Amino acid sequence: MNTFRKNLVIALSALGIAGAAFAQTAAVQPAEGRHGHAVSVEQRAAIKAERQAQHAAKLRADLKITAQQEPAFAAYLAAGKPAQRPDARGGERTRLAALPAPQRLEQQITRQKQRTAHLEARLAALNNLYAVLTPEQKQVLDSKALRFGGKHRGHGGHRGQHGERGTALQS
Repeated sequence: MNTFRKNLVIALSALGIAGAAFAQTAAVQPAEGRHGHAVSVEQRAAIKAERQAQHAAKLRADLKITAQQEPAFAAYLAAGKPAQRPDARGGERTRLAALPAPQRLEQQITRQKQRTAHLEARLAALNNLYAVLTPEQKQVLDSKALRFGGKHRGHGGHRGQHGERGTALQS
C-alpha cells in the first residue's frame, strides 16, 4: 500500500508541475504579427507618415529651402507620395487569379501605365524643383534625396538573389 501511495503522490506532483509549466508558457505566447508585434494597418500607416514627415523636414533643412522655393518643394513632396493601390494581399490577388491569362495581362499593362504616369508626374515636379534650386542645393539634392530605391534595396544581388546569378546581374 505504501508503494501505491508513493506512486500516486509522485504522479500527482508530476501532473501539478506539468500543469504549471503549461499555464506559464500559454501566458507568455507572443502577440500575433511579425516578430511578435501586433501592429494594425492604421498604426503602420501612421508610423510611415511620421517617417516621411521627418524625412521631408530633414531634406527641407538640408536644402535650406527659401520661401520662393517652397511651392516647388511642396509639389515635389506631393508627387513623391505613392499612389493609392488596392490591397494586393486580399481580394485583388484572388480576383486576378480567377481571370483568364489574357485579361490578367491586360490588368498588368493597365497598372504599369498608371505607374508610368505617376513617375512622369514625379519627374515634372522634380524638374520644377530643380529649376528653382541654387547649384549648391542641387548638389545636396543629388547626393541625398535621389538615392534610387532607398537604403534597403540590393541586399546581396538583384532583388535579394544570392550566388552567381545575383552577382552577374549586378555587373
